Amino acid sequence: MIEWSEMHLQIRDAVRRFVETEVKPHIEALEHGDTPPYEILRKMVKTFGLGDMAKMRFASDIARQQKREAAGATEEPKKERGPSPERGMEVAMQMIPIIELCHYSPGMVTALGVSMGLTSAAIMSRGTIAQKEKWALPLLTLEKIGAWAITEPGSGSDAFGGMKSTARRDPQEKDGYVLNGSKTFITNGPYADTIVFICKLDEGAGHDVKDRKVLSFILDKGMPGLTQSKPLRKMGLHSSPTGELFLADVKVGKERLIGETEQAPSRSGAKDTFTMERTGVAAMALGIVEQCCKLCIDYARTRVQFGKPIGEFQLIQLKLAKMEVARMNIQNLVFRQIELASEGKSMSLAEASACKLYSAQAAMDVCLESVQLFGGNGYMAEYQVEQLCRDAKVLQIYGGTDEIQISQIARSLLAQ
Repeated sequence: MIEWSEMHLQIRDAVRRFVETEVKPHIEALEHGDTPPYEILRKMVKTFGLGDMAKMRFASDIARQQKREAAGATEEPKKERGPSPERGMEVAMQMIPIIELCHYSPGMVTALGVSMGLTSAAIMSRGTIAQKEKWALPLLTLEKIGAWAITEPGSGSDAFGGMKSTARRDPQEKDGYVLNGSKTFITNGPYADTIVFICKLDEGAGHDVKDRKVLSFILDKGMPGLTQSKPLRKMGLHSSPTGELFLADVKVGKERLIGETEQAPSRSGAKDTFTMERTGVAAMALGIVEQCCKLCIDYARTRVQFGKPIGEFQLIQLKLAKMEVARMNIQNLVFRQIELASEGKSMSLAEASACKLYSAQAAMDVCLESVQLFGGNGYMAEYQVEQLCRDAKVLQIYGGTDEIQISQIARSLLAQ
């Protein structure tokens, strides 16, 4: 894929009109007024039929799972790779709203992606039919808000090694568990209706903590012992509520353990989720960079210094040229994802890490140069480049820091 198709452009224009009408006028409230983004996002989902498409995919997935279970199969067979134009269009339909929303509100993309994407995917990948119908479907349609809780105050990049949250078998309830622990930096945490809580099974002193099973449980807002904090103050992504979760002897039954088995591969499932999150960063970075380019070009044409537009100065032209190179490179990474999907393929974890590493760094570089190009105005909240610069920084941190991406890429190369 080397360019957007006519259909892609028609979808893009429709989404762009929605963002200009429904998002742009509310940026002040979303950024500085503690207004949650969910009602606007639900309106977008309804406007473009994203919920209806999710229901169709869901029904198809459930039908396949029912067929497998009727045949006595425990796992879905590996799909043979082959051309899939429908999947390519589906990925494009996911990417385009991300790009357009990031022109004004990258935080809304994070809130949307964690709910409809990461949280629902954790349930859809390993959950039972009952779990998918009860908890995943309302997330896929954004009827319910979801949170994926893995990060802890002391763990940081060492998500599994530093994990202290525990599940112990409840001696008073057959097939029951008691959950304890805390999570931080949880997107949608303050408002989440459904939470996927990742923890380690406490099997006693005879089992080394680092080797304990990792389990995932589905929690509901308001459960006894579960506390969801107020939104945390942070540098950027103000339109994406971030919070802490505290669990004190939260009792759950086996029906809330994803897959209803302790044998479910939660570590590999989490890695699949990281791959999804990392590839999504390219689309976010593209939206941010596109908007920076637009704002800087307009400013370079109209801002007059020393008697002429600053766009006539070579140093300003150098900044604009480098921004355009970054935009083209990131766009090609987005095109690659769509092309791979059309061929029935996807990025490996290492390739997704490389995609995220470059896109995040390029977006941050462009944003810093944009602020510099605007000079003093660029430092003011009145000019949008200030917000985009704050928002872009987190792309180098969440879903794995730049340093973690480098390690993942290098390990993959050395293992070849």
